[in-house]
Amino acid sequence: MENIEKLSDEKLVELVRTKDQELYAEIVKRYQDRLLRYVLYLIKNRQKAEDAVQNTFIKAFINLMGFSTKQKFSSWIYRIAHNEAINIIKKHRKEILLDKDGWDHHQLLEDRHIYKQVSDKETKEQIKRYLSLLPLKYREPITLFYLEEKSYKEISDILRISIGGVGARINRAKIMLQKNIKI
Repeated sequence: MENIEKLSDEKLVELVRTKDQELYAEIVKRYQDRLLRYVLYLIKNRQKAEDAVQNTFIKAFINLMGFSTKQKFSSWIYRIAHNEAINIIKKHRKEILLDKDGWDHHQLLEDRHIYKQVSDKETKEQIKRYLSLLPLKYREPITLFYLEEKSYKEISDILRISIGGVGARINRAKIMLQKNIKI
C-alpha cells in the first residue's frame, strides 16, 4: 500500500470506506489541530472546543459514506466543525465569554500570511483578541481566510453562503477591524 501520509484526503476517505476503517486515525491526525484552532477562534473555551472537535470526528465518521469524493474533504469536515461550534455557542451562550481586551497591532490586514509571519506569541494573542471583537457572522469568514488560509470557494462551502457573500463579509470584517485598530 502507498505511504498513507502522501495520499490525498479524498483517496484516504475512499480507503477508509472500502478497505480499512482504522485508517480514519490518519484523518484525525491531519485535522485535529487545525479544527481545534478554528473552533477555538469561534467559541473561546478550550474544553467546549475540544468537545466540538471530538463530535466533529464522530459525525464525520458516521457520515463518511455520504461524502462525495468529488468535493474537497477539508471543506466538508470544516463545515461539520462549524456546525458543532455553532450548536455549542447556541446551547452555552451565557457561559461562553468573549475576551473584549483591545490591542493596537495594525499589520493584520496587510498580508494574507501575516499570522505565519508574526513570531511574537503575544502579538498572536492580540490578533486573536481583536478577532474576538467581531460578531460571529464576520469572525467566521475572516478567520477562515486569513488564519486557516481557505479560498473564498472553500469558505462558501463551509459557511453555506455565496462567494459574493464571503467577500462582502470579509470586507465588512476588515472595516470593523480597521475601526477597532484605529488604522
